[in-house]
Amino acid sequence: MIKGYMLIGGEKVCKDREIEILFPYDETVVGTIPDGDKEDAERAVSVALKGFEKMNQMTAYERYQCLSRAARILSNRSFEIAELLTKEVGKTLKEALGEVGRAVNTLTLSAEEAKRLKGEEILFDAAPGVKGKVGFYRRVPLGVIGCITPFNFPLNLTCHKVGPALAAGNSVVIKPSENTSLVVIKLAEILIEAGFPPEAVNVVTGYGEKVGDALVRDERVKKITFTGSVPVGKIIMSRGGLKKYAMELGSNAGVYIDSDQVDKLDFVAEKVCRGGFTMAGQVCISVQRVFVNDTIFDEFIEKAVSFTKSLKVGNPFDENTDIGPVIDKASADRIMEWIEEAVSAGAEIVVGGRRLSNTLIEPTILINVPEDVKLFTDEVFGPVIVVNRVKNVEDGIEKINLSRYGLQAGIFTNDIRKALKFADEVEAGGIMINEIPTFRVDQMPYGGMKESGIGREGPSFAIEEMTEIKVICFDLNQ
Repeated sequence: MIKGYMLIGGEKVCKDREIEILFPYDETVVGTIPDGDKEDAERAVSVALKGFEKMNQMTAYERYQCLSRAARILSNRSFEIAELLTKEVGKTLKEALGEVGRAVNTLTLSAEEAKRLKGEEILFDAAPGVKGKVGFYRRVPLGVIGCITPFNFPLNLTCHKVGPALAAGNSVVIKPSENTSLVVIKLAEILIEAGFPPEAVNVVTGYGEKVGDALVRDERVKKITFTGSVPVGKIIMSRGGLKKYAMELGSNAGVYIDSDQVDKLDFVAEKVCRGGFTMAGQVCISVQRVFVNDTIFDEFIEKAVSFTKSLKVGNPFDENTDIGPVIDKASADRIMEWIEEAVSAGAEIVVGGRRLSNTLIEPTILINVPEDVKLFTDEVFGPVIVVNRVKNVEDGIEKINLSRYGLQAGIFTNDIRKALKFADEVEAGGIMINEIPTFRVDQMPYGGMKESGIGREGPSFAIEEMTEIKVICFDLNQ
């Protein structure tokens, strides 16, 4: 069993009150973390202010070196970190190794951005009557940034917040999910080992109601970057006051499959199912709602069911496992309740639908799902896909836009006019053409419209939001 700790200014802080972290597959104890409180969060912010002063003394090249070194250390420890990810999250070992690889890339991209942070000349004499003034603007770091990170990609999504923050010269206080804090502590230690001031990288563990709330309310924190649910995002913004925010919130990603995909349905069905069932559906851009042209609906369902039946559900450490558990029993309870609600309202389960243990749920496809049940309106965050018939691309766009979310969406079509119409009219931050909305690379601008959030991730885009513009003007007339 791993005994975790908070990391404040490089000091390992333990407490009498502890939270158990469970292996989602069989609910055995992986380790413990301190149950932090308001005082811990406030102390971490005080230390981070000193860390910000030290970051200000580092050159851009030194920040680049530290992030590059951290990426190499993380890469060298890939298997160790991946094993810990599997224990905490329940994702398969292959999925965990994939996340470590992405995290290495995110840190590397962030390192490069440290050398690209720049301003430009301002033409003051472009205003009437102004002569003899020259100047420019530069981007300067904000200060202390609060990073509140989720359970599903605790390593890479923490890197997406911390990497750009440190590249810009900020300091951070990280509040990881109480389900997946151990791997975040390891990441913080790697960043300090790589050369960042210990005061600049702090981790406070505990529950959001205490630690997260204190971090959000602290006026010394200049930005909150959060990944999580819409209700919590709204609470954060209502309590945080006048500071910057980045909110990566919910989704129930939609896909339209056009009639001209009839010869590609094996490929499309597999892509769609993988997009809905990867990591047991616990991905913000998991495929959840699929709208299939009526002329190919039955054939698509046949192929999707056949592929789904080939997937193995079980122990994520078994190399043959395709789908592991959801994060905890409470999540599994909710997912099963939503499935039952949809069936009671007239939906039909064509594959799956059974609960195999407290946290294992069969990959499930439902058809003819009413538009007012939770599986259609909300984010299921589980291995469940809804498939409904539509008449044409216009109908598909209308159904996809019924959502209050707008993170990413996808279309499969051979018709470029339909693809462009879809791209123009679907309300989402990312449109994937002949690709599932689950596709993401770490350098792209990632974020959503409507209730899917505010701001964009991706190091080159996040770093702009983690800096302020400062204007400098010289009067050469004096």
